[in-house]
Amino acid sequence: MAEETKKKNPMEIGFTETEALNRYVTETGKILPRKFTGLSSKEQRHIKKTVKHSRNMLLMK
Repeated sequence: MAEETKKKNPMEIGFTETEALNRYVTETGKILPRKFTGLSSKEQRHIKKTVKHSRNMLLMK
């Protein structure tokens, strides 16, 4: 149970893990900026790429 509550490293999130990606996306589907996510620029670029890949595969709206 402790593993479920622990945050996952943003660099390890894949495009199929939509539950983890929903943390970085608003209800309307916009990707949150670094100011709100608290990620580094490298992590933010990875999240951006992963969310767009997930959208392209029709896993996310």
